[in-house]
Amino acid sequence: MGADLKAEVVEPAYEAARRFLIENPEAVRQDAELLGALGLRLDAANVLDFGPAALARVHAAHQAEASAREEIELIARENFTAQAQAQAAVIELIAADSAEDLANRLDEVAQARFGLVAGALAIEADDEAPAGWFRLVESQADMILGGAECDTRLGLVRTARGLFGSRAEAVESVALVRIRLGERFGVLAFGSGEAEGFTADMSDDLVRFLALVVEATAARWTTH
Repeated sequence: MGADLKAEVVEPAYEAARRFLIENPEAVRQDAELLGALGLRLDAANVLDFGPAALARVHAAHQAEASAREEIELIARENFTAQAQAQAAVIELIAADSAEDLANRLDEVAQARFGLVAGALAIEADDEAPAGWFRLVESQADMILGGAECDTRLGLVRTARGLFGSRAEAVESVALVRIRLGERFGVLAFGSGEAEGFTADMSDDLVRFLALVVEATAARWTTH
């Protein structure tokens, strides 16, 4: 009620003041204190000009606009680059001619395309895993991913470091995705050398997509 009453009083007063200034512009030109409060000044030609305070506000607004535009442009460039790298990665992966070649290509893609420490593939197997793949025992994929209901996991997962062999100590964060090869489960793993390289709040869309590509390609040799 108090706020409504205040608005009712202020608005008519503002309109009255506005009409007065429009009808009496000389009153503004002759009031140095008012001009200063508004960030204006009267130049030699008797024309109102922006003073230092107003110019500072305009400059700040311009800087904010420029920064926002630069940020949008940067995000757009990064998205374009990521899409281009993902497309190139897909082409390289589907060209694999064996399960071992696929694992090697994934590792090369991880390093060359995405600047990671390593990329690795693992599969649950009673006997030996394909060359270049890490062998998991039954249900080990669930354990690494954090449960049977989990298909992706990003962040620091110490139990997944072993998937990267001799480069395990260089891995500070991982992106893990469950892959399905016939009746067997496996894990696609990317390792970053940075603790913030993969975090739990990141989108997993790209790694899920690459996992689908790996599944479709690996099905040629690993679904038996």
